[in-house]
Amino acid sequence: MRLLMLGGTEFVGRAVTEAALERDWQVTVFHRGRHAPPPGVRVLTGDRTGGGQGLGALAAHAGDWDLVVDTWSGAPTAVREAARLLSDRAGHYTYVSSRSVYASPAAAGLDEDGPLVAGASPGEAGEDVPYDRAKRGGELAALEAFGDRALLARAGLIVGPGENIGRLPWWLTRIARGGPVIAPGPPATELQYVDVRDLASWLLDAAEAGLHGPYNTVSRPGHTTMGALLDACVRATGSGAELRWTDPDTLLAAGVEPWTGLPVWLPRGELYDAVHRGGHAKAEAAGLRCRPVGETVADTWSWLCERGGTAPQRPDRPAVGLDPRLEEQLLTL
Repeated sequence: MRLLMLGGTEFVGRAVTEAALERDWQVTVFHRGRHAPPPGVRVLTGDRTGGGQGLGALAAHAGDWDLVVDTWSGAPTAVREAARLLSDRAGHYTYVSSRSVYASPAAAGLDEDGPLVAGASPGEAGEDVPYDRAKRGGELAALEAFGDRALLARAGLIVGPGENIGRLPWWLTRIARGGPVIAPGPPATELQYVDVRDLASWLLDAAEAGLHGPYNTVSRPGHTTMGALLDACVRATGSGAELRWTDPDTLLAAGVEPWTGLPVWLPRGELYDAVHRGGHAKAEAAGLRCRPVGETVADTWSWLCERGGTAPQRPDRPAVGLDPRLEEQLLTL
């Protein structure tokens, strides 16, 4: 298989590139040149934020591909321009979208037929486009150019080695410091996510099988729990940290921000249902399998240690994690 990876140097894109290389596929990476791609790929350089002109190296390249994978999350102009350019040069287009495209509130168990937000138009400026509308606009752009040759992978929470958002890395680095750690209760709170490597493998399998249309690429709800996740962090780091389980009302009253202040955590309610209780049956029936949480956590910790304990941070995403001063206050309650 011949893969064109639009991006391919960080997190999801890199995981897809590495998975394809492990299959001995021929991989071309088109990126801005800010980070080194994995060895063994053909490299094309260009900036998609420059509109169609930024695709010059891609347009001039002599060749075609069986599959394109695109993880773009900004204004959908970039997806539209790339998809139009490649519609006659690629057999299949996989767009890594998001479950954020579902209109709020997204009820527990919502499947791929749920109501959607309005997609941003390709002409809207990137910094002004909300994430949900940008992703839906990207979906529409992919469908416009590729039709039933387009796969829309609506991912939820993505974790694993290479994460550049900071959620699981924050928990690991905080727990590695040891001592008492504020943990959002109850421990049995069910979580839904996907390991980036399982997502990457499924994307390649799905494209090779010619799957098209939307798929919620997430684990089953309750694939793990908050307690199992944080216990795995304690084991992986070997820190002996003491998890101080704290009820949601206490956390909220103290000003802790769900999802960002304590990453991954959401109190029960509409947002929790949307993020951690989404419909998963279609992707599971199409072969998506999620490895045990302990493996994801241990491998992420190993990757962090290889980097000296510091995770990369996407410049377009805010840093996450609990303010140490607020944690100290909570520990005295």
